[in-house]
Parts: sequence; C-alpha cells; structure tokens
Amino acid sequence: MNTPPRVVTIGETFSATLEVPAESIKSFATLVNDLNPLHHDDAYAARSRFGGLIASGTQPTAHFMALLATHFSTYAQPLGLEFDIKLKKAVHCGDMLTMTWRVAGAFWKASLNGDLTQLEGSVVNQRSETVLIGKSTILVMPKQVVEQAGDA
Repeated sequence: MNTPPRVVTIGETFSATLEVPAESIKSFATLVNDLNPLHHDDAYAARSRFGGLIASGTQPTAHFMALLATHFSTYAQPLGLEFDIKLKKAVHCGDMLTMTWRVAGAFWKASLNGDLTQLEGSVVNQRSETVLIGKSTILVMPKQVVEQAGDA
C-alpha cells in the first residue's frame, strides 16, 4: 500500500515577534477602518480603563494569521481555510508580542493535492500574558515549480 505524501511535520512549531508602537496601532486601525478612539486618540485612550492606546483586535489577529502563510510558503504553497480566534487581553501600545503556532495534525487530501493541516497557537506579550489564542485549518500543498516565461 502506498503511503500518502506528507508536506508538513506533525508537532512542528514556529514563532515570530511583533512590536506594537503607537504609530503602528493608529495606521493599522486606519487601514482597516476601525475608528474606535481607543486606537487613535491618545487623550481619550489615557482616560479609558486601558490607560493608553490599545491595538485594534484585527491587528494582532492579522499578523497571527499571516504567520502561517509566511512560514509555510518558504517550502510549500499554503492556503488558509478556517480560523477560530479568541481575543483574551488587550494589546497595549509598546507591547512586544510572540506569536507561536504548532502543527497539531494533518492528513493528505488527494483531491486537493495537499495536507489538510490543523494548527493551534497563541500570542503572548512581554509580561507572559496570553493575549490571543487560535486554531486553524489550512491546506498545505507541495510547492509547484513555475517555469520562467521564455524558458524552452
């Protein structure tokens, strides 16, 4: 019996860091049209329960999700299918976040020519507080060799 191909490695873990300065909070919130003054107005945010600017929830979430594409595209062709993200704590101005994903499982899906890959992950700030947790299912396909235009 043929063993199906394997693109990913079960248990594989990878991480990246993200600094969240005020300029990043304001520009990202503007980019995604999140007009909450907690992301734009220093004085307003200082008077809030957070004591200063906080990132839009979409900011750490987008970076967390993008880490999957960034990582797997170095050796394969990833395609995001499903994400379950839970925001646990606010991301404050100046936070340094460590984003980590782990391949929890995968199975070869011949009709899609790739591994349906289940991942679990978290984002932790410099105070060791978990600010976000997530699960994802992505398709990871072998990297296709693309012929250069003009190659014979």
